[in-house]
Amino acid sequence: MADYPIQELGGKTPLMAADKPGMNSIARLGRTGLFRTIEPDMMTGSAIANLSVLGYNARELFHGTEGRGVLEAASLGIDLSEDDLALRVNLICIENGKIRSHSAGHISNEEAHQLIRDAHAHFQGWNLRLHPGLSYRHVLINPGGEFRLECFPPHDHVGAHWRDLAIRPMTPGGRETADLLNRVVEESQALLENHPVNQMRRRRAQQPANSLWPWAPGKKPRMKTIEERFGIRGAAITAVDLVKGLALYAGMKTINVPGATGLYDTDYEGKADAALEALEDVDFVYIHVEAPDEASHERNLALKIRCIEDLDRRLIRRVLEGIENKGWKTTFAVLPDHPTPISSGNHTREPVPVAILSPDMKADSVERFDEESVRAGSLGLMSGTQFIETFFNKKESP
Repeated sequence: MADYPIQELGGKTPLMAADKPGMNSIARLGRTGLFRTIEPDMMTGSAIANLSVLGYNARELFHGTEGRGVLEAASLGIDLSEDDLALRVNLICIENGKIRSHSAGHISNEEAHQLIRDAHAHFQGWNLRLHPGLSYRHVLINPGGEFRLECFPPHDHVGAHWRDLAIRPMTPGGRETADLLNRVVEESQALLENHPVNQMRRRRAQQPANSLWPWAPGKKPRMKTIEERFGIRGAAITAVDLVKGLALYAGMKTINVPGATGLYDTDYEGKADAALEALEDVDFVYIHVEAPDEASHERNLALKIRCIEDLDRRLIRRVLEGIENKGWKTTFAVLPDHPTPISSGNHTREPVPVAILSPDMKADSVERFDEESVRAGSLGLMSGTQFIETFFNKKESP
């Protein structure tokens, strides 16, 4: 939900313009600052950013790559061997040779699964396995493939010609894998262009899902769990497969909320209630909400502000009130994983605003939660494990 100042808002960011008393109360009663979730030389991916929030070093785990495909594979229950290359693969819409949408207009699960099922059958002899996920988000496994590849996240390249975004090997040994994946993209377009699902979508004036798009390559990581690192048991609530996969590798319980969608229509109240229930059993809950990010990718300013306000009113304030009613001694933190500015619709790597409210911390002078106000906060600019150690109020075990 972090962003840049927008002229239409009088130089305010969406966070500044939104009505969000819950986030502001966490900032006013707690401490604030900035957190660098993505280092200058790292890809601007959600996997890297969410790993950083939990104090993991993505560079060590994934050797500088994004690694999202591996995390999403875990969330789908896919058992990876040490030699398997895992990638996220999107169903995207290409129009006049250019990427129109990274999500094919947020294609439905049922339609997507038909396309992935038929694509899997088509590519069976290619040393590839396709696994269906949610909506446009799926997983591709290439046994023995090379992971050091330069790939291009489709949400960061809307409007670009797809041929200019061919996968590139970062080492000589990656040429064969890159060539294979680039052939998959081209072959998938021939397969999907006139697929019955896409014919029906065109008749309904919807975007066709007419290309597979692999990206975020990685191999299975070795990760210490949160409990091993901090002696704390955790749970995660999210509709996004990569966060579920991260939680599983981190040894956290994953909680499915039936109405959670990853979009603006997600069940905010359901997530809040699930978090309160989980805290009867675990020590902390990581609640992830994708809606403001998706609104940013659509470059829809009004929707982004609405998503921020829904997050505040329907989830954050509900959790705050629920905790107060229970009388628990509880620490709260609110932060984006990375900025996604409306102006570009792409992820960026600027530090994100953070607010932490803890009974063990004295408040600083900041009154509001937004990108500018927190610069005066007492937490300063954090990086590495500083955020999670501050939130847990303990150092990581050696």
